[in-house]
Amino acid sequence: MIMRNRHIILLLLVAAVQTLWAQTSGKSYDSYRGLVMAGYQGWFSTPDDGGDRGWYHYQGRSGEFKPGATGVEMWPDVSEYEKTYESPFSLDDGKKAHLFSPRDYSTVDTHFRWMKEYGVDGVFMQRFVVDQKWPKGKAHHDTVLDNAMRAARKYERAVCIMYDLTGMKEGDEKVVLSDIQQLARKYSLFDHSRCPSYLYHRGKPLVAVYGVGFNDGRKYGFPQTEAIIRGLKQMGYSIMVSVPGYWRTLNKDTENDVRLHQQIKMCDILLPWYVGRYNEQTFPAFQQRIIDDMRWAKANNIDFAPLCFPGFSWHNLHYPQKGPGEAIPRNKGSFYKKQLNFCVAHGAEMIYIAMFDEIDEGTAIFKIARKVPTPARGSNFVPLEKGVKSDHYLKLTGKAAKKLKKKLKISR
Repeated sequence: MIMRNRHIILLLLVAAVQTLWAQTSGKSYDSYRGLVMAGYQGWFSTPDDGGDRGWYHYQGRSGEFKPGATGVEMWPDVSEYEKTYESPFSLDDGKKAHLFSPRDYSTVDTHFRWMKEYGVDGVFMQRFVVDQKWPKGKAHHDTVLDNAMRAARKYERAVCIMYDLTGMKEGDEKVVLSDIQQLARKYSLFDHSRCPSYLYHRGKPLVAVYGVGFNDGRKYGFPQTEAIIRGLKQMGYSIMVSVPGYWRTLNKDTENDVRLHQQIKMCDILLPWYVGRYNEQTFPAFQQRIIDDMRWAKANNIDFAPLCFPGFSWHNLHYPQKGPGEAIPRNKGSFYKKQLNFCVAHGAEMIYIAMFDEIDEGTAIFKIARKVPTPARGSNFVPLEKGVKSDHYLKLTGKAAKKLKKKLKISR
């Protein structure tokens, strides 16, 4: 009995120390205001990373990953990774090219270390509804989120959960609401002292929802998205909703349905998806639309997160027969910098970057390689531009974050 009591006392002491540590350590993120954050896909897998998903999200449309079959447009610079995996591709010198897996904590630690070093405030961790229904997919993203929560605390970066509804079907709204309940319990999302890295906004933990109002033939609609939004609100979350680029005028990429505006007004932050809607030449003509979007949001008491992206390309996934090329060139960061400067100059209070790690569509801001695998049978990778270093886009992002905080008179 005495030994049992001592054991109980010891457990209570350990719990007390853990609680005190949670309450006294770590930067607390109480608002998106003043932050420049990026989307973090975390969806890459390799055959030997323990997840049993093969070359997931590296593979091409055929499901294979080999010369002539790949879905990624850029090759990551893996020189700083603790653990990498040999790929089926070779470099010009004959050596095998290597890749990473975010299932490894060391990979995510490296990414969050870069965020800290370059001043990127944090990331929105993508959770894909289709993956939550697949045990291996859910297990992978659960592991990546665990890694991110740990690294965010270590490097004092912000983290927020973002649900991507792409591929969702009617009835899957229950998957989203069930998943967030599990995560809330696991990470104590409603106890900010225990989870200070988790992003709050307007006094509540923030959850982002991507994919409301797109007119690209999705198998869900406004009844399902409203159920998600209402369910999250009832649980006590703030909500950031991501909608098509032409959401306000209800045309082009957007469902012509006023229910979209009604659901936006139920949320706290609005994020229009601008990726692919303009390039460096057409961006000036698009700027007035962004300004008008900001005004609409302000008039409706909704915070606005303009999106910036460094470039775009997906030839390997969709058009391998056409050879290499960038659909929207990066121009050594000139295109990206113009977007960032415009947003800061025209009243943005928060910025969303697409994306941190998406080499699939060529939007990644993390370190990408100049030395890429040898072109083979339609697989042509877009290398880092000559004249810039692999950390160029991280530096541009960090500089924008400093400018934004300075303009808003925020010190972090």
